Amino acid sequence: MRMKGKINAKDIIAIAIGTVLFVALTNIQIPMESVQDTTLQPRIAILAFFSATFGSVVGAVIGFVGHAVSDAFFHGSIWWSWVIAEAFFAALIGMWAKKFAVSEGGFDAKEFVLFNMVQVCANAVSWIILAPLLDIVFYRESPSIVFEQGTWAFLGNVIIAGILGTILLAGYSFYQRSDINKNQ
Repeated sequence: MRMKGKINAKDIIAIAIGTVLFVALTNIQIPMESVQDTTLQPRIAILAFFSATFGSVVGAVIGFVGHAVSDAFFHGSIWWSWVIAEAFFAALIGMWAKKFAVSEGGFDAKEFVLFNMVQVCANAVSWIILAPLLDIVFYRESPSIVFEQGTWAFLGNVIIAGILGTILLAGYSFYQRSDINKNQ
């Protein structure tokens, strides 16, 4: 059991792997034709998985660094409002990591429902509220455009994290459960 607030080698490895996967999956995009500069990306499922499995710090670092690196590398500039919102989303999910019991092999029906309730709320706060407000404050963006973008990002992220994130969590938890049983 690790002490609260301490980062261990497993966390550092999770951050490295999660960030690489997050950046790599940035190129997989489904454009939302009706909304400018907004795409669906499976990387949100990776972020949700790492946050729910390893906690807030790991998730927030992956979200912050992964989004910043992706923006810089693929778009030439960093959109800080969405970088912060991505890290916030991950931190919110990570706050519930112990309740999800993924690493202990306990991600079952109750945790499935809890994870999806948490990810919907985290997505709502991050994309419908935080990202648009930061867009307005940082970049003087039009409120009507940024709230529309945030709402569509919320809807897409809820679907992707709900389906792919849940599958990843259930699969990893099943693996952990069988590994625990094998070692007993």
